[in-house]
Amino acid sequence: LSTASRFEQELESRGRLDNMAGQVLATLFFEPSTRTRLSFETAMLRLGGQVVTVADPKTSSAAKGESLSDSMRTVEGYADLIVIRHPQKGSAQEAAGAVEIPVINGGDGAGQHPTQALLDVYTIQKEKGQLEGLTVALVGDLKNGRTVHSLVHLLARLNTRLLFVSPPSLRMPEEITAEIRRMGVAVDQTEDLEAAMGQSDVAYITRIQRERFEDPAEYERLKGAYVVDRAMVNRAKAGITIMHPLPRVNEINTDVDGYEGAAYFRQAANGVPVRMALLALVSGRE
Repeated sequence: LSTASRFEQELESRGRLDNMAGQVLATLFFEPSTRTRLSFETAMLRLGGQVVTVADPKTSSAAKGESLSDSMRTVEGYADLIVIRHPQKGSAQEAAGAVEIPVINGGDGAGQHPTQALLDVYTIQKEKGQLEGLTVALVGDLKNGRTVHSLVHLLARLNTRLLFVSPPSLRMPEEITAEIRRMGVAVDQTEDLEAAMGQSDVAYITRIQRERFEDPAEYERLKGAYVVDRAMVNRAKAGITIMHPLPRVNEINTDVDGYEGAAYFRQAANGVPVRMALLALVSGRE
C-alpha cells in the first residue's frame, strides 16, 4: 500500500515511471474482464513496460484443447511476468507451478481475487483515513464472490468487525467464516441489510453472479435480494462508504452515484497504482 501511494503521487507529478522499462507483461484472461485486465495493462504501461494479451479464450490455443500448463510454459518464453484469470478454482496456483516467472492471480473462478482485495483495502484507507477498528458489511453473493473471499482475509488482520449480509443460500463458505473466527475476529451473519448499514462504516456490495448458478430459476429468484438506493443510504450510519467491485447490475441504484461516500468508481481507479506496486514488487523493481 505504501508503494502504491508513492507511485500514485509520482504519477500525478511525472505522468509516467520507468521501473518496468524493457519488461513484458502477459495478461491471460480466460474469463471476461474490464477493470482487472485494463488496470493491469495500464499499470504496466504507466511503469514504462509493454503488454501482450489474450483477452478472449476463443482466440487462444486453449480452444484447441491445450492444457493450462502447456499454455503457461509457452507464454513464459514471451514475457517476464504473467497475470491470469481463469474459471477454474486453483488455476492460478497451477499456472504458477508450471513456470519460473512471477504469476499474479487475476481471479480463479469462485476461488480468490487477491489483487482486488489489496485495492479494496487501499480504497478503505483513502476513504476512511484508517484501516483498523472499522465495521465492514459484506453484502450479496458471499458464496461465489471471490472478491469477498480474499477481502475478509485482509480485513481479519486489521481489527475489523465483519457483518456478512446475504440470503441463506449465498452465505460465506463455512470454512472461511470458521477460519476468520479462529483468528479472533467478530463476525455476524444476517439477512437484514438495513440493520447492517446502520452499524457499518463501509458497505461492500456485490452482485448476484449469474455465471455461477447452475439453475437459472434460482438466479432469477435471488438477483434482486438486495438493492441499495439513496433513501437507504440516507438511513444508514452517517458517513458510510459504499463500495462495489463492479460490474453492478441492479444492486446499487444510480441515484446513489451522487452521494459523496459512493466510492466504487474511485475504487476501480485505485486498481492502477495498486497493480503498479504489485508488478514492480514481484519483479524487484519497486
